Amino acid sequence: MIQEYEADHEPQATRRQAGDAESSRANRSWWDRNADEYQTEHGAFLGDDRFVWGPEGLDEAEARLLGDVAGLDVLEIGAGAAQCSRWLAAQGARPVALDLSHRQLQHALRIGGGVPLVEADAGALPFRDGSFDAACSAYGAVPFVADPVRVFREVRRVLRPGGRWVFSVTHPVRWAFPDEPGPEGLSVASSYFDRTPYVEQDEEGRAVYVEHHRTLGDRVRDVVAGGFRLLDLVEPEWPSWNTQEWGGWSPLRGNLIPGTAIFVCERA
Repeated sequence: MIQEYEADHEPQATRRQAGDAESSRANRSWWDRNADEYQTEHGAFLGDDRFVWGPEGLDEAEARLLGDVAGLDVLEIGAGAAQCSRWLAAQGARPVALDLSHRQLQHALRIGGGVPLVEADAGALPFRDGSFDAACSAYGAVPFVADPVRVFREVRRVLRPGGRWVFSVTHPVRWAFPDEPGPEGLSVASSYFDRTPYVEQDEEGRAVYVEHHRTLGDRVRDVVAGGFRLLDLVEPEWPSWNTQEWGGWSPLRGNLIPGTAIFVCERA
């Protein structure tokens, strides 16, 4: 889980149920509140126009999981400051960057590049049917929604026949381990099969951050239920050049257990 806070009171971490509305409200506020710190801390790694799939540093320039995007209309979901969309534009695509957080999109405006920006919820995409040739999301939206199938069906709706949908999330196996980059993060601490959401809440019990766990099998079934065929499941290995820690991601852990799962899907 990625957690960085600017608050008067340290939120309380717990595992409890949290529905779509509570999750959306909490995460919109969290990203608005923490966008500045997030971009300051991770902006150099993400770059202004680089497409990175996760903390390991797997670059779309090398992975080509979306294929040739030249001339394609591409929707980036959970775009943050739209770094991936700028890279797509440089490859000849026509990207649209969508994010729930107003402050994240302000950073996209600050960086510039002319990519169209849309503030909206991934579960209710404000586009006509068949508007895009492909869609992508690098750690955006999917880990934070209570009903991922709803998001996948929305993505399918706005894609043209045969459109590719590629998204990355925290690798499900990591939920069994403490979210620590050092040796303390190498021992199993909870059940991999416990789907109870991770919630951070304020003193009155209101959620201020929510992340949802799905097993690897759950993710595959969700993809199929959303109307997609799974073409590939990529589990990036930690590269020797990457010496940085990012939250619970680190070279120590990355050399032993997977940290990211990337699902390459095609509209059925």
